[in-house]
Amino acid sequence: MQILSFKELRVYQLAFELQQKIFELTKKFPKEETYSLIDQIRRCSRSTG
Repeated sequence: MQILSFKELRVYQLAFELQQKIFELTKKFPKEETYSLIDQIRRCSRSTG
């Protein structure tokens, strides 16, 4: 089996799913956290995807 794209890698797919779940979870955080904790968490989760 030849891999033509990094998006075919299972590890990439799992990291992307996790990043999406983190984004959805942070939507439920209190609004006062929007520009501090949420922003930091989202930026960290994007570094994998």
